[in-house]
Amino acid sequence: MKPRILAVDDEESIREFLEIMLKKEGYEVTTAEDGQKATELLKKKSFDMVISDLQMPNMTGMELLKYVKDNHPELVFMIITAFGTTESAVEAMKLGAYDYITKPFKIDEVRIVIANALRSKDLEVENRQLKKEMQKEYSFQNLVGNSEKMHQIYELVKRVSQSPTNVLITGESGTGKEMVAKAIHVNGPLKNKPFVTVNCGAIPENLMESEMFGHKKGSFTGAIQDKVGLFEVADGGTLFLDEVGELPLSIQVKLLRAIQERVIRRVGATDDQKIEVRIIAATNRDLEDMIRQGGFREDLFYRLNVIHLRVPPLRERADDVVLLAKHFLQKYNQRLNRAINGISDEAMKVLKKYDYPGNVRELENIIERTVALETGATILPESLPPFVNTPSGRKLASSYEIEIGDDGIDLEKIIGQMEKELLIKAIHKANGVKKKAAKVLGITFRSMRYRCDKYGLTSPGDEEMDDEA
Repeated sequence: MKPRILAVDDEESIREFLEIMLKKEGYEVTTAEDGQKATELLKKKSFDMVISDLQMPNMTGMELLKYVKDNHPELVFMIITAFGTTESAVEAMKLGAYDYITKPFKIDEVRIVIANALRSKDLEVENRQLKKEMQKEYSFQNLVGNSEKMHQIYELVKRVSQSPTNVLITGESGTGKEMVAKAIHVNGPLKNKPFVTVNCGAIPENLMESEMFGHKKGSFTGAIQDKVGLFEVADGGTLFLDEVGELPLSIQVKLLRAIQERVIRRVGATDDQKIEVRIIAATNRDLEDMIRQGGFREDLFYRLNVIHLRVPPLRERADDVVLLAKHFLQKYNQRLNRAINGISDEAMKVLKKYDYPGNVRELENIIERTVALETGATILPESLPPFVNTPSGRKLASSYEIEIGDDGIDLEKIIGQMEKELLIKAIHKANGVKKKAAKVLGITFRSMRYRCDKYGLTSPGDEEMDDEA
């Protein structure tokens, strides 16, 4: 739909100019000669923007602005003012007007200001929608599970969310640590403040300090302008440090100072900036073992580990597989516009027996794949990926004991199954770190990424690169 603009001015020539110019720009334009006429139109028709002169008979532009803010707060309001008399326009902006344009008009300037204003409106609408979706997606009940261990998680999240205390979330890759972090944020007093995620394993070490704390123009080669760091972006809200165990020691020192003193310093700056940020960190690594090995600072560990929350792997809460599978079926029915009725008892038995080295993320991947490919009304055992149906805990050894019958075999399918199982096992062995999994398998990281994409094993945060990529 074309953006709809209501142009209000008591001068006919101005109305005609705006109508012609805005229609050429692709907008739907309606005009009104004064504020009273504009209010009548606003009652009958919806608009995206009002552009109004300030000085008009019957009802001034300032009065129209107050009416719009009281009755149509979602509308963008622009002021028209004469050159050199911007005081009233500034006053109008204090009352909620987005910006002003001056007469005589500079067409290019008018185009830019209006386009920016409408873009700002779209971003505000999108932001409100994202907040609604975020609150729905990460509410307590969407941490799916009815096992005793999940009930313990629910209770901890409820208590932790009401306090600004730092939290350390541990658990294997794919258990849902980021979802728990977002649930803590969304259900607490900071829910309307920023939630900023830092993937500590995805940012190159030489860029980490700049990304976290920002930099000043000219502080290093390529620093062509000032940059705001993620700490500043999260100021007043929550900073989620995902895979915090991957932080280099040089950055751990600066992170410790930021947490202890609540100040940061941009790269190349000489002054400190105060910040108020709640830290939630997550890792699939054993930080205490890393401390013993000299890979993680003990003092930073204690700063992060004020409250410890362990997310159990799926194999420790196998009873939740049924609830999770049904949850993901509903999710991907909606997302992929499918209408699969359910999962058969036999298929559910297969799902319950599988050991899920990739945890909840792997189960979600299995259901998404199955929903996308299913041709019937119900998910059957044969609908599931071949590796899920492999008996004896999906042991890879059984894949090699293959008999070739009279009808032959599907070699590509068998090799693909074996390859995927090896990838999953290597990822599990490497605690979800795909760079390490690639080394375990003796392949390059680029090859690892390609194979993970091929079998649907790619997950959020896999965009990290290394020298081989």
